Amino acid sequence: MLDKKTGLERATAALKNLFVADSLAMPAHWFYRTSDIYQAFPGGVDSFKDAPNQHPSSIMSLHSTSQGGRKKPGKNTQQQIIGDVILKGKRCFWDKPNIHYHHQMKAGENTLNAHCARVLIRTLIENGGHYDSTIFLNNYIKFMTSDTPEHNDTYAESYHRGFFNNLANGKPANQCGAKTHDTASIGGLVTIAPIVLTERLQGTALDDVQSLCKEHLYLTHPDNKLALICTHYVNLIDRLLFRKASSSVADILNSISISSTGLNLKKLDSTVKDDSEVIGNRYSSACYIEHSWPATLYLAYHYRENAKQALIANTNLGGDNVHRGCLLGVIFGLISGKTIESLYADLVDQKQITQEISDLFNPTKGALFKHTQD
Repeated sequence: MLDKKTGLERATAALKNLFVADSLAMPAHWFYRTSDIYQAFPGGVDSFKDAPNQHPSSIMSLHSTSQGGRKKPGKNTQQQIIGDVILKGKRCFWDKPNIHYHHQMKAGENTLNAHCARVLIRTLIENGGHYDSTIFLNNYIKFMTSDTPEHNDTYAESYHRGFFNNLANGKPANQCGAKTHDTASIGGLVTIAPIVLTERLQGTALDDVQSLCKEHLYLTHPDNKLALICTHYVNLIDRLLFRKASSSVADILNSISISSTGLNLKKLDSTVKDDSEVIGNRYSSACYIEHSWPATLYLAYHYRENAKQALIANTNLGGDNVHRGCLLGVIFGLISGKTIESLYADLVDQKQITQEISDLFNPTKGALFKHTQD
């Protein structure tokens, strides 16, 4: 049986650590040479930092401002989604070379996708702890198109740009998910955990939660390959949340890895001398799910007894460290049931995030705890 106190501790820590991991990795996000990280941040990143002005790996200037994906040759006559519809006031930074993706963001701030996780948390609170795609879409559109930006990020991934291009062209909101070269990316899983945690703690059957998560994913990331990994991620969250004290975290992680990728983490970990042999060598540090998912599982397994060390290692491996980190934050919160307080206290929106998570798991506002161990 899972007691209420343990379940709430694990779920709360999972969500809080998501925001910690996101902010920690932000300044080194999409640095693809680790040497550049250590040049920009001597000794590496081990605490919240401002985003540097210059980004040696940035290709933001090559990305389309009117739709998902890269710019296309020829004159662009399409509506400018960046600046006109979303990210108002940020369009001027997109055509300049080597501008950081999170230009002008300060230490302890969260990136756009983490803010979207907060939009989902508030949606769940609004609907009594249950997921409703229509309410989420309304809140997502309102948040993203606000005339007064509700976040300080400069970059929006392909899925945001593609979604709002489709919306501007008259598609119904629930059919605006766009397919681009990077739809099957780990960023699509950032908002999944709040759904799993709240629905499962209320006793919603796992199969039904899987269906809800797939429905949510397809609103912005319509990709079968990513949906399959999402299923495994939901299973991982569920198994860690409801595990018995005697259960082996290592066995759970290895089991999920073998079933989702065929990768035996126990064997891999016994042969690896440095994380860079796995991330940046065996697997790319980029966002593509066939690389980012096993990379995330490896870090979770290797550092399973030290959450802070895991998030620091992830940060300094670069690539899509932010979105790997969001998943790792959830995983380590579930493993330990503890928030990394030394970092969490320094989040810029710490008070608001704390209140939102508290409301989410408050029986009078969000999720009622009904579930016991299967």
